Amino acid sequence: MMSDDSKDTFRNVKQKPGLQMWTINNMQMVPVPAQAFGNFFEGDCYIILYISQNKGSAQTADIHYWIGNTSSQDEQGAAAIYVTQLDEYLGGSPVQHREVQGYESPRFKGYFKNGLIYKKGGVASGFKHVDTNAYNVLRLLHVRGRKHVTATEVEVSWNSFNKGDIFLLDVGKAIVQWNGPQSNRREKLKAVLLAQDIRDRERGGRAQIGVVEGGDEADSPELMKIMMSVLGQRTGQIKEAIPDDKPDEVQNSSVRLYHVFENSGNLVVQEVATQPLTQDLLRSSDCYIADQKGSCVMVWKGKSATKEERREALNRALGFIKAKNYPTSTKVEVMAEGGESAMFKHLFKSWREKGQTQGLGTTYSVGKIAKVDQVKFDVMELHARPELAAKQRMVDDASGDVKVWRIENLELADVDPSTYGQFYGGDCYLVLYTYQRSNQPQYVLYMWQGCHATKDEITASAYQAVNIDNKYNGTPVQVRVVMGKEPRHFLAIFKGKLIIFEGGTGKPGVVNPEKGARLFQVRGTNELNTKATEVMARATSLNTNDVFLLKTNQICYLWYGKGCSGDERVMGRAMSDVLSKQDKQVVMEGQEPAEFWVALGGKAPYASDKRLQREEPPHSPRLFECSNQTGRFRMTEVDDFAQCDLDEEDVMLLDTWEEIFLWVGNLANQYETKEAWNSAQEYLRTHPAGRDPDTPTIFVKQGYEPPTFTGWFNAWDPHKWSELSNTNLNKSPGGGYGAPGGPVSSPPPVYRVHGDLSPKPSTPSSPSTQRPQPSVSPSYIFSPSVTAGGSRLSSAGGQYLDPQLLINKSPSELPQGVDPSQREEYLSDVDFENLLGTSRLDFQRLPKWRQNDLKKKAGLF
Repeated sequence: MMSDDSKDTFRNVKQKPGLQMWTINNMQMVPVPAQAFGNFFEGDCYIILYISQNKGSAQTADIHYWIGNTSSQDEQGAAAIYVTQLDEYLGGSPVQHREVQGYESPRFKGYFKNGLIYKKGGVASGFKHVDTNAYNVLRLLHVRGRKHVTATEVEVSWNSFNKGDIFLLDVGKAIVQWNGPQSNRREKLKAVLLAQDIRDRERGGRAQIGVVEGGDEADSPELMKIMMSVLGQRTGQIKEAIPDDKPDEVQNSSVRLYHVFENSGNLVVQEVATQPLTQDLLRSSDCYIADQKGSCVMVWKGKSATKEERREALNRALGFIKAKNYPTSTKVEVMAEGGESAMFKHLFKSWREKGQTQGLGTTYSVGKIAKVDQVKFDVMELHARPELAAKQRMVDDASGDVKVWRIENLELADVDPSTYGQFYGGDCYLVLYTYQRSNQPQYVLYMWQGCHATKDEITASAYQAVNIDNKYNGTPVQVRVVMGKEPRHFLAIFKGKLIIFEGGTGKPGVVNPEKGARLFQVRGTNELNTKATEVMARATSLNTNDVFLLKTNQICYLWYGKGCSGDERVMGRAMSDVLSKQDKQVVMEGQEPAEFWVALGGKAPYASDKRLQREEPPHSPRLFECSNQTGRFRMTEVDDFAQCDLDEEDVMLLDTWEEIFLWVGNLANQYETKEAWNSAQEYLRTHPAGRDPDTPTIFVKQGYEPPTFTGWFNAWDPHKWSELSNTNLNKSPGGGYGAPGGPVSSPPPVYRVHGDLSPKPSTPSSPSTQRPQPSVSPSYIFSPSVTAGGSRLSSAGGQYLDPQLLINKSPSELPQGVDPSQREEYLSDVDFENLLGTSRLDFQRLPKWRQNDLKKKAGLF
């Protein structure tokens, strides 16, 4: 039972959605006012309660306790005790998290969108609430991070500065932002938002904000006077950029499950299983630890475990970390049965909630053909409710237009519409689907790759997909489909006539070798979810739950398993008419004629369990940022994500379990885009739950998101990107700088970051310096800076040339210094794509003969 003192402690805890914070003061929980949220004294410990209300579900709660680097052991112990008591007070359902300064989880950082501020000292040094009218402030904040910003108080001195980061000099009535010459655009914007947040919450909106570009300090003389008056005259050089010393955040595929219990006063940790884990390993009467090789330790408390075991769960996690010699910064999560976090569920091969109904979120099992139950829906409802479209994986009702091409001699060849839906394992196909939304055409481009297609054909299909994408101005959503792993919408657009042939080709004039008897497994209950897949013509391929078509030289048998439904039989009959014009003979399971077994090579045991194939239930979606802005490619998870977390300069990976989405921002660089495909494969390959590496991967461009993507986000705003383009960084008319979002009484000034957004050869490690950024003013973009001779400055220090100086010119007619065999190298990226119909990166991946062919067509050979 909880003591009366504990109940008094938590009497003021609000059990409604939102964020609440407390600090530990003299071993007591003291509330932190809302205007101080995000400020953390390094000598203190904090407790954070976040209650969320998800659409269509009950409230969920997360309790975090944050440990400052210089906090005392007593305070840390008190915080841990209060967390356990608060969890008990809230019914034992919250997920508990241990957070260490500098190693906070993405979920924790996500609560403080504008960043975390680490302040020197703590309660003992005179902690006091933020006074929004106090201006006697003098501090220097070292700001780091792009997605999740942290600002640490450092010595107010030029010695604290470096060229790679951003610093905020806060003098009360003014906040001066100094941008290191090697900092990037996103970091600058995040720092501005933090400065605004400090102004609005701590100064009541009455402080001025100015920005100094470290590489062009002379452009801001008034602001430099302020900095010099505080910091003194700078005598030496600013220090070089400090590399990010944290290891790459890569997925840990290793996971072990331990049973944790006490025996005669000793803690016993017994290994139960390694990945992939299954839910049935967890017994309600016990507690378990899931260990991701020290990157995260998660404790699961069974609902029937003793009260003592549940209460000791957090301490046992800490004891486990100590016993394993893991770093003290190791992340810890503690959760009760029924309140598991999304990250915990993702460690398991499948996860079913109590009382969960089947039908939505069905996924494809590895090596099997999934049985999909499709609910009926209205196309208008899909567009009005994108969350339904996302769960059903359907952008519309499949009533749009379909165009199919096959790769022949590495070029596109039209497929006869009478054979639409017939796919051969030795071929690659492109399928363009067109539908209407708000009276505007929308496109989905499927790239279907046969298991027996050549590497050249697979490469050519990717290249031709780029050409089609360019033809439609980059608007199609691109979906990579591996044979046998066709997504639901792909099935639907062929209206119950989708047949997958194991091998062979559909190319005209090519005679496929005669295979004798052929066996096809038919799955589906209506036109939207049915396909026939060729399997080995052996009795062992049969399954009592399905319909099979056995095609011989003389007859086509329709074999109905005892477990199949009437709807499945109807679809089997319809499919048999597509597959064969021969006579049909219905064969009921158990009544097969001898000729049937002879065609299959003899009778043999097969799957005869009448239980329906177990469907894998839905998992919570997860969002990751894919970026090489730090000079290394890395994936960072974004917890509790929203549309605002989609970064225009990056590629984002959205994992909905049944599908992987790659969302490409308008300002993402080509390296990130290329690496994203690889990272999606690596993510699936190393996933601790043993994911199918052929899970459909969908390529989505910013501004052209289908409802199957937007439905995973709450309150998606289709106009957000056009609004963002109007909030670029601009310089104010008076030569000084301000930040958007000032006091309501006056219109906010706008400002522009100067100079450093243009590429500079001195900082090759920064991706933002590798190519022009579209959002920067024209004076900083290469291509419009045309010189009198018709040339343009190139990123390599050479020149971009007007295409007319290069096209259809003999070597003697070319400008001096131009290599006749490399004319394309003198084109800007835009001209390159317009003339050659592909990006520079994709061009380089083509075989030499194909490159020359494109150059000839463009007049560059």
